[in-house]
Amino acid sequence: MFAKVLLTSLIFAAFFFGGCGAQKQMVVAEKKEVPSWCSNPPLSTSEDLYALGSGRDMQSALTDALSQMVSTLSVSISSKFSAKTVSREGSSSSSSATYVDESQSEVKKIRIGNYQVLESESLGFKKYAVLIKSNKANLFKSMKQEIEQEFEIIEKQTLDASEENALKQIVFYKKAKDSLSSLPDRLLAMSELRRGFDSSEYLKKMNEINSAYANSRSSVTFWIESNPQASDLVAPIAKGVSAEKFNIARGSGEKHFRIYVDSMIEYAEAYGFTLARAAIEVSVKDYKGVIIGSNKLNLVGQSTQGFAIAKENVAIKLNELIRKEGVGKVLGLEI
Repeated sequence: MFAKVLLTSLIFAAFFFGGCGAQKQMVVAEKKEVPSWCSNPPLSTSEDLYALGSGRDMQSALTDALSQMVSTLSVSISSKFSAKTVSREGSSSSSSATYVDESQSEVKKIRIGNYQVLESESLGFKKYAVLIKSNKANLFKSMKQEIEQEFEIIEKQTLDASEENALKQIVFYKKAKDSLSSLPDRLLAMSELRRGFDSSEYLKKMNEINSAYANSRSSVTFWIESNPQASDLVAPIAKGVSAEKFNIARGSGEKHFRIYVDSMIEYAEAYGFTLARAAIEVSVKDYKGVIIGSNKLNLVGQSTQGFAIAKENVAIKLNELIRKEGVGKVLGLEI
């Protein structure tokens, strides 16, 4: 009898405590409401641009917002973000704030440095929303000032470059040309910001720089000479120079340059191969005989068919080096 009572008590206790342990409190996350500025963002006006962006964090949301803002300007965006908090409100679960951008966001190198982040808030796991604003008149003004400053710098550097040799002038015009590659896109954006904007003056200046670059390249000539052991190396260098759209011709004057290739080749053998160890020195001189570029190379040609073929392999390796690194690096010259 006692055994039955004990067994019944144990079964009851097991069910009682087991049932209590099985009852787990369910935690239901409070649904986060989407703020009104996110569900119904303001529309751009004749004076201001507004844009809403989203992303997994503040930076990606801002990038998306900027991309949305400039989509009306028919250009693409890449942005860099750095900001400081001006004011912050709300509880610890909210990151709503006003930010002023201290970096420069680039829209195909269109710098937008005067936009504001009006609202920003976390909407849940890896979800962020940002609302930004930019004044059209201020944006237009900043873009116009930037372009004018760029041309002022180029004009000053043009005077300095005019005292350099023809190759350095080419390098200058190339850098100036590349720095203005985004100008048409920027002018297009400015035309969208201010109707009736006349961009012809800036396009004319850009075309003048492009023409100066093309003319400076077409007027330069190179001639290549070598010692007897480097005779096979002339062709790869000439090929590399021609690939840069320079003329190979005898000439004289301040726009003519002479490349000299000197090579000492030694015979060697290793693992059944005939080797041609070439110590190569390359120099580039201007019309006054002043060395303006030079380089030293050590190449090893190899062959199973004799020394002559191994020497030809040196030329093949030089050609591969020029194709990989560019003739300018091989010559020790910026072109």
